[in-house]
Amino acid sequence: MSWRLIQGVPWPSPIEPLDLAPVSPLHLEKGGIKSDLMLCHCPSSTLDLSLVRFITAELTRGYFLEHNEAKYTERRERVYTCLRIPKELEKLMTFGFFLCLDAFLYVFTLLPLRVILALLRLITLPCCGLSGSRLLQPAQVCDVLKGFIMVLCYSMMSYVDYSMMYHLIRGQSVIKLYIIYNMLEVADRLFSSFGQDILDALYWTATEPKEKKRAHIGVIPHFLMAVLYVFLHAILIMVQATTLNVAFNSHNKSLLTIMMSNNFVEIKGSVFKKFEKNNLFQMSNSDIKERFTNYILLLIVCLRNMEQFSWNPDHLWVLFPDVVMVIASEVAVDVVKHAFITKFNDISADVYGEYRASLAFDLVSSRQKNAYTDYSDSVSRRMGFIPLPLALLLIRVVTSSVKIQGSLSFMCVLLFYLGMITLKVLNSIVLLGTSCVFVKEANMEEKLFDPPPSAVSSRQSKKKLMESSAPTLPKSDSDTFLTTPDGDDDKIINANTGLEGDGLEHRTPKKDLLEIDRFTICGNRID
Repeated sequence: MSWRLIQGVPWPSPIEPLDLAPVSPLHLEKGGIKSDLMLCHCPSSTLDLSLVRFITAELTRGYFLEHNEAKYTERRERVYTCLRIPKELEKLMTFGFFLCLDAFLYVFTLLPLRVILALLRLITLPCCGLSGSRLLQPAQVCDVLKGFIMVLCYSMMSYVDYSMMYHLIRGQSVIKLYIIYNMLEVADRLFSSFGQDILDALYWTATEPKEKKRAHIGVIPHFLMAVLYVFLHAILIMVQATTLNVAFNSHNKSLLTIMMSNNFVEIKGSVFKKFEKNNLFQMSNSDIKERFTNYILLLIVCLRNMEQFSWNPDHLWVLFPDVVMVIASEVAVDVVKHAFITKFNDISADVYGEYRASLAFDLVSSRQKNAYTDYSDSVSRRMGFIPLPLALLLIRVVTSSVKIQGSLSFMCVLLFYLGMITLKVLNSIVLLGTSCVFVKEANMEEKLFDPPPSAVSSRQSKKKLMESSAPTLPKSDSDTFLTTPDGDDDKIINANTGLEGDGLEHRTPKKDLLEIDRFTICGNRID
């Protein structure tokens, strides 16, 4: 007995009459063509013929991919997108790195000079007389506050013993240090999110116009909170650097391997979640800040190790493989994470050009005369990178590692400072020119002349949106560029009309990438 397959194709008629007795018809559908699989009794004489034809069909059947051209074209484009992700992502990362470097060098180079100029104005003010209603301009007030915060926190950091902290951390077990390192990463994000608000509140309280009603606790309490925040955040980063230093100096490198594997755990927590363009913009800013911070931590680790070995250059080559391994793992994790996020959420690689244009717009707008914030604060708010604690820790490590003795040492320090100023100026000029090109390519020049958005207007617009009952779709000029379609969670159904079934609904306004900072809740997720 044998089985025959009847599919509507001509089969050779058997010599013997067939006793057709269908057992179970199975309806199969593939590629839009139905085929009835009928199992029937066949005589044994056709067994060889059917088996040969079946094997022949298996060996010679082909693929007709052109019947579903759109599907396979989309799959090919996804592959090309994944191949483009490393290049586009590294372009964004490189641009963001130099933005963070510009804000970081500002603390060491131009900020001290601005503080000196502001203090000279205060000293010479009785001789020159009051030319206006303010003793200092708002920018000068903020500079003086930053200078005082750095001086007070540095004096407090001088009482912290780095060597004792190193031996205390070194005596802990590997698993305990791994848990501590994870807790420090979480604490760093929380400190960054709340710390910038503390600094912004201090700057606004100190520069608020006198004619406005003061509804705050005073400048001094805000200043003390800012000093406490910067000091605690610097201590936290110091513990991170010390833990990384212990991992570098461990004999079996097990702790360093565990810390690097922690980066790959980040892939699991990111790639299988829904992301929109705005969410990915937040994650990209976070990755830029994290990469720059890791570079500074590696620099601190190298300085501490070189000090312990009396600045022997041979020891630098001992540290070099571990440094390369940490950097390579960080880059690999970012590439894999962004590649799969864009694949699963159907996001084009061109979106990183839009992100780069948004960051460039911040830099260009901060150079205007009517800029309402300093560029370093804009970078802090956008990326979550606050340079004051990190700069304070680096100053503390450098001053404790490098001994300055004699006039030649002071001359070297002066030349190094002039070199840093030169690097800062050149970096700012190149960044400004590159940012202007990005803004022009993105057709965002007209946005530079728009007045800065005020909190009052935004609140009024939100109030009008909530009070409106008409199923209209609100629009704004910012919706025409760098916007993300709202998902199903962002829909507001008009319950008063009772027309949910008819699809009459209105959405919340699309949020422009220029209005999204590092700590904006976007899609119920902060990255």
